[in-house]
Amino acid sequence: MSLEALKKEVYEANMELVEKQLVISTWGNVSGYDEESGLMVIKPSGVPYKELRPDQMVPVDLNGNVVDSDYVPSTDTDTHIELYKAFKDQGIRGIVHTHSQFATMWAQMGKNIPCYGTTHCDYFFGDIPCTRLMTTEEIEEAYEKNTGKVILEEFEKRNCVEMQAVLVHSHAPFTWGKTPHAAVLHAQVLEYVAKMAIFDEIATGGKCELIKDNIKMKHYNRKFGPNAYYGQHKK
Repeated sequence: MSLEALKKEVYEANMELVEKQLVISTWGNVSGYDEESGLMVIKPSGVPYKELRPDQMVPVDLNGNVVDSDYVPSTDTDTHIELYKAFKDQGIRGIVHTHSQFATMWAQMGKNIPCYGTTHCDYFFGDIPCTRLMTTEEIEEAYEKNTGKVILEEFEKRNCVEMQAVLVHSHAPFTWGKTPHAAVLHAQVLEYVAKMAIFDEIATGGKCELIKDNIKMKHYNRKFGPNAYYGQHKK
């Protein structure tokens, strides 16, 4: 993919966050990664969505160097870089960060989002994890890079393809996917299930039962498993 094409794709994915009502003001960012060039393209820091243009998207290498741009990249750039370094071999090419309301509520509580039903496990295999609290040293030194590292610490015991979302304790969610647009879709689904889970807990006084494992397996695998049969298939 050409750099200009990637900039356009990342721009459109950023604007999709607005369309899906996942961001306000400047509260979010989308990036995309091109394996051939080894460059990531990400939203510029602090630019309101209504002022964004494709040419403002900032190319950055995985060492954090801005490539041929006068714009400062998102302050979350180092978090995105850490995730691409770890996940790119699994085909991850897009990352999203938002402060969408309901997913952020779970992050602020420092709680995983429980898997209560099939809507959840149609996209996320099991509870959506929340990271541990960062230490004072991690916060004060290389905060954004260390945000990525605590996410990766959580994924030492998880599969980043089966679970394409995470909550950063006291902060907000990150999602990813095979493209920037796929990562946006995962951010939208995350917000949807986060909202449902909040109301499930309210309605049951915190006693909502987790989905049964056999139903969870069936719904996830029929879309994403080795013998998936959801959707249209070429004959």
